[in-house]
Amino acid sequence: MFQGLPPLAPFRPRLLKDLRGYNRDKLARDMGAGATVGIVALPLAMAFAIASGLKPEAGLWTAIIAGFLISALGGTSVQIGGPAGAFIVIVYGIVERYGVANLLIATASAGVLLFLLGLFRLGTLVRYVPVSVVIGFTNGIAVLIGLSQLRDLLGLEIAKMPASFFGQIDALARHLDSFNPLAFALGGLCVLGLYVWPRLWAVDSQFRRQIKSLDTVSAIRATSRLPGPVVALVTLTLLAWSLELPVETIGTRFGGIPQGVPAFELPDFSWETVRLLVTPTLTIALLGAIESLLCARVADQLGDAPKHDPNQELMAQGIANTVVPFFGGMPATGTIARTVTNIRSGAVSPVAGMVHALTLAAVVLLAAPLAFHIPLAVLAGVLLFVAWNMGEWREFVRLRQFSNHYRLMMVSTFLVTIVFDLTVAVELGLVLAVVLFVRRQSEIFRAEPVARTEQQATYRLYGSLFFGAVAKIDPIVADVEASPTPINVMLDASQMISLDTTGLDALEQLHKAVHKRGGHLGMVGLHPQPRSLIERSGFATRLNTCQ
Repeated sequence: MFQGLPPLAPFRPRLLKDLRGYNRDKLARDMGAGATVGIVALPLAMAFAIASGLKPEAGLWTAIIAGFLISALGGTSVQIGGPAGAFIVIVYGIVERYGVANLLIATASAGVLLFLLGLFRLGTLVRYVPVSVVIGFTNGIAVLIGLSQLRDLLGLEIAKMPASFFGQIDALARHLDSFNPLAFALGGLCVLGLYVWPRLWAVDSQFRRQIKSLDTVSAIRATSRLPGPVVALVTLTLLAWSLELPVETIGTRFGGIPQGVPAFELPDFSWETVRLLVTPTLTIALLGAIESLLCARVADQLGDAPKHDPNQELMAQGIANTVVPFFGGMPATGTIARTVTNIRSGAVSPVAGMVHALTLAAVVLLAAPLAFHIPLAVLAGVLLFVAWNMGEWREFVRLRQFSNHYRLMMVSTFLVTIVFDLTVAVELGLVLAVVLFVRRQSEIFRAEPVARTEQQATYRLYGSLFFGAVAKIDPIVADVEASPTPINVMLDASQMISLDTTGLDALEQLHKAVHKRGGHLGMVGLHPQPRSLIERSGFATRLNTCQ
């Protein structure tokens, strides 16, 4: 009874293929790239977790555990997995509404769903999400991330930020009197530093050309390779600590980061709870699938590695998201910024991603107490910079170059993401995409008169005769019914590319009208798909001519 089902996707991690012919040179490149990305991931993982309403260690161990599993089991050679900025708004809303324990259950359930999507070869379906919808919700999430960081950037004394857009604006407005200029200065310096740092060390920068004349070539090379977020984190933390600035830090809010591996714990699981968490589960799974496969496509374009396997990637994402909740982690997916860093650092295989996770684990286990002094305003500055780079703001300027359909889908998805949530936005975007596609296809279909006599009328059909275009057959029916004498109708279908059952029903109604007037209906020039449907339905036997 399972003969009609497509075969399941094979479980073949890209690591097994990339290890064939692996040598010392590739290992050295992967070790260097992995160590670089591991350092870059340190401030981002903490910032993403804090912004999501979780403790910083939740982001760190998600980056370590999920990052290792996604690289070891995934379908790409160079993608880096871990907590992502796109999840901040989603996770914060789930924590506010359902609590941390239920977030863990929703994440594990989403992991199972992601694995099944890959197993049943549904990874390619994500590509059907229109780019206008993706840009709309990506820009919306970027706006929400930026808004959520204003509390820490401004140093406002807000005990707990609301999850809703208007609630956050109201909370920020009501607490502006607690503005901390020192926190704002640290956050501003962080954003400024992240903007200036890569430009300072660019190959064609004036600064680099000036100091290149000095005998410091090796020092320049080493310094230029330091990631901007790490430089900002270290320098501004030292500045705040040495000057004893009265700003909130990881230590004052969370008590620091535990120096040890998190314990394996089972969430309080029940099927009744899972039933209530259907919407959060679907949201996490949908966003995780879209983000990971978009990231994999970016990696394909930037690197020389073989194209990714979307089904294997979803299975790896599913396993990672099923495992990390048992260690107190948060949802994980592919991360574009860290993946790009990995590629530019010379990574050639998933070993680099595994090294990235091990590097991060070593830093956490050896230097966790130092995180006590990191100002939250600095992490807010890092996230504001991430949010700015995450958004595709130029697309708003380019809107005038696109159709009204594109503008409607992008702008509506953007606004609904901000005001409501991502799930509603994507649902609305997909519904609009379908409706507008149907409208566009219905406009393409035409039924043009070719010749007309008292006894016969010939029409040529163009495009697809489907449920959205059947109204264009009505004028032919009306013409037949208005004829005072019997009339034969011939339909030239040589330009009709497809036919659905609703279109077939419209032809049936035309046939009845012609037959009622004593005439005959015929069709010529049928392509294979329309011919097959007409013959299988038995309509061909009732036509006077079918060829």
